Amino acid sequence: MKISVIIPSFNEENSIGECLESLLKQTYKDLEIIVIDDGSTDKTKSLVAQYSKENPKITLLKADHKGPGPARNLGASHSSGKILVFVDSDMTFEPDFIKKLVDPIVAGNTKGTFSKEEYVAKPENVWSKCWTINEGWEEDKRHPKNYPNKQKVFRAILKSEFDKVGGFTPTGEYTDDWTLSEKLGYLADSAPAAVFYHKNPESLAEVFNQAKWIGKRKYKLGALGKIIAAVRASLPISAVVGIWKSVVHNQPAFFVFKLAYDFGVFSGAISSLLGGSSAK
Repeated sequence: MKISVIIPSFNEENSIGECLESLLKQTYKDLEIIVIDDGSTDKTKSLVAQYSKENPKITLLKADHKGPGPARNLGASHSSGKILVFVDSDMTFEPDFIKKLVDPIVAGNTKGTFSKEEYVAKPENVWSKCWTINEGWEEDKRHPKNYPNKQKVFRAILKSEFDKVGGFTPTGEYTDDWTLSEKLGYLADSAPAAVFYHKNPESLAEVFNQAKWIGKRKYKLGALGKIIAAVRASLPISAVVGIWKSVVHNQPAFFVFKLAYDFGVFSGAISSLLGGSSAK
């Protein structure tokens, strides 16, 4: 059964190569790799173009900068696989990742899967450690302990199911990848032993940019929710929480991290209130 791996990419020149190399080493061979350059301003597009020239499995598509949801939809519209696999440019994979991820779908046990075996790519990086602390995740993993066996984010899904609901809602927001589950009315099932690695932000600039994108997301209370988020991320509250968690986790750098992260959330929420773009 053919698999289409779809990768939205925006300014990922430092990670897209590792991602593609990792996918080219997969034990599951009947796959195509579709990279959507989402308006990058760095060397991402040229790097992927070179890979596509050297390997027929890789296709490069170009898009205006609208965010990962629209980019994934574009990739899916050009795919030929019966199963779609959605990954990010800053991920790498064990050689049997694709096989393990799609096995439950191929066996007819589910329509879509995700993996609980998501590890931090560079756990020794101090800002990566701080990101894990801030998220409340299990050490060296990209999720909390006792992670449920069903989740909103699909890593793999039957293309027929994806097409049935028109794919992701193309908002460009941080939570775009939740929208497929919401439209389908069911959750992704855990695929055992599908191991992969995902980078946390590894510099204060990356922390700020990611947090700003998070701050732009939709909130349950609409505009009021964005105002509340901005207040929670304001300097006095940020400083108090930063000092407290720095002590609790014996991580002095967390104080600086928290200021950068919360300033990003604050900026994103305010930008969204003023009608700014929801894309990263």
